[in-house]
Amino acid sequence: MAAPSGILLVDKPGGITSHDAVARARKSLDTRKIGHAGTLDPMATGLLVLGVGPATRLLTFIVGLDKTYEATIRLGSSTDTDDADGTETARADAATVAAVTSEQIRAGVDALTGTISQVPSTVSAIKVGGRRAYDLARAGEEVQLRPRTVTVSRLDVRAERRTAGAIDLDVVVDCTSGTYIRALARDLGVALGVGGHLTSLRRTRIGPLPVEGAAHVDALGPDALRSAAEIAALVLGRFDVSADEARDLRHGKRLPGAAGRIGRAERAAAIDPLGGLVGVVERRGDDVKSAINLPEEPAA
Repeated sequence: MAAPSGILLVDKPGGITSHDAVARARKSLDTRKIGHAGTLDPMATGLLVLGVGPATRLLTFIVGLDKTYEATIRLGSSTDTDDADGTETARADAATVAAVTSEQIRAGVDALTGTISQVPSTVSAIKVGGRRAYDLARAGEEVQLRPRTVTVSRLDVRAERRTAGAIDLDVVVDCTSGTYIRALARDLGVALGVGGHLTSLRRTRIGPLPVEGAAHVDALGPDALRSAAEIAALVLGRFDVSADEARDLRHGKRLPGAAGRIGRAERAAAIDPLGGLVGVVERRGDDVKSAINLPEEPAA
């Protein structure tokens, strides 16, 4: 029996880690060779992309894609993790929170939209001196992370709900990879003078891959595997090749004068006549050459 290969789109529930989801996939598919294209916090739900077998090589083209999140920001209190899983560190008095107007919220949201400088949460997975920031923070050590430039192309407030001492904002965020939604909640709260943190977070999209139709963590068997060809074509665009061209690409040869067939893109997914993924190809002047080759797979 051939070792499994392909891409798993997983709809992670809250309360488990992304590594828990990977462990379940390894057990269901009876393989250790599974990687991910970016994790989600235990509190968060939504789309995880897992690569299985040789298809793990595609993850490098997925991890940096733009993402969409649905989240709820609570204004009026702060936590040490910038989300509801943390310990409350500050709370504004109810009158101060009530005085925050919708217009002030809109101005704060607008200031966090576009290309911004963001300091990641201290409980992020960023490495500091070879150690994860969250490990340092949990050990009680001081964590100082450098700001990074990210782009928030959309930060829409879909609903605003007010209770005594709190304002809950339901938001939708489109952003570049590496943006911390918890940090947006924190920074909005700081700007309004009342503190803020996330109470819910759901990732609904990574690049062209939506959470709709993604598999539940209890259903990560072979039937949930999506073909490498299908996902690569969605992410990179499809470049159809003949059987002879597929053979040449697998042997490391260039396809002379073929660059025009991949349009304006720098890379594309080369698909053979049977629907299998040959690999990822890239421009070399007017020619096309393989950047990554994958083993031959059955028709999609």
